[in-house]
Formats: sequence, structure tokens, C-alpha cells
Amino acid sequence: MRCPKCGNQEDRVIDSRSSKDGASIRRRRECIECQHRFTTYEEIERELIRVLKRDGRSEPFDRRKLVTGITKACEKRPISLEAIEKAVEEIEADLESNGGGEIPSHIVGSKVMEKLHGLDQVAYVRYASVYRQFQDIGEFLDEIKNMGRRAKASVLQPELFK
Repeated sequence: MRCPKCGNQEDRVIDSRSSKDGASIRRRRECIECQHRFTTYEEIERELIRVLKRDGRSEPFDRRKLVTGITKACEKRPISLEAIEKAVEEIEADLESNGGGEIPSHIVGSKVMEKLHGLDQVAYVRYASVYRQFQDIGEFLDEIKNMGRRAKASVLQPELFK
């Protein structure tokens, strides 16, 4: 591992521990050259998922884009980074459990909408406005009215229809 301070490739591991519910390993390292300490994470290499876009293009699934989209929707809302990270992990695991491969972008978007609906209603409407490409205020109002009719999914009740 290259030291972020001096670029030296010689380091030693000071501490290792499980992180993110066992999905990764957090390692504290110390550079042999400059004694700078830094943290690295080791994760399982996941099966390659491709996303089929609306225009027919196919691109590799990018976790960072998912995190960025959800973070923008949750901006200035009382939602912790841990909650966002957990939602992303759950979405990614769900996509992988459905066989990986090529997944239409609307499936990814609907999974994000499900998670945001349970996390925060304002973030949900923000994301919906971009995802569904709202053109005027009427579409916002319709979505807000529909939210009132739709109950939040309970973590204790399994989904009946997928």
C-alpha cells in the first residue's frame, strides 16, 4: 500500500478489525519511511453488475454514483452518513442477490426510491423529482399526495409483491 504522505510502499499494519457489519476489514497502517498513519479498507470483490440505461447504453454499476445521488437527495436533512451507507449496502446486496448481470436503471432507481421513502419523505420527493424528471410543480404536488396514501414499509413485514 502506498503512503498518502510520502508515496513509500513499505508499511506495517498496526491494527485490523471488522467493519461495516463484517463486509470489510479496516486496517490502520504506519509508513516505515515517514511514520505517517493511515487507514485502508479491504472489501470483497463483488460480482460485476452492469446497468442498462434508458437510452440503451450499458455501463458498469458505480457505487459512488449511488452514494452521490442519495447524498444529494438527503442534503441538509437529519439523515446520518451511516444510514445512507446502510441503504447503499442493502441496495447493492439486493441487486447482487437478483443474479447480478445486466439490470435496467429503472430497477436501481425504484430500489433507491423504496429506501428513501423509509428514510425521509423530503429526500424521497427530491430524488423522485430527478428520477421521474418532473416538469412542473403539479407533478411535485401529485407525488406528495400519493405519498400520503402509501404507507411506509415496515422492516418487520416482508414484501409480499416484488
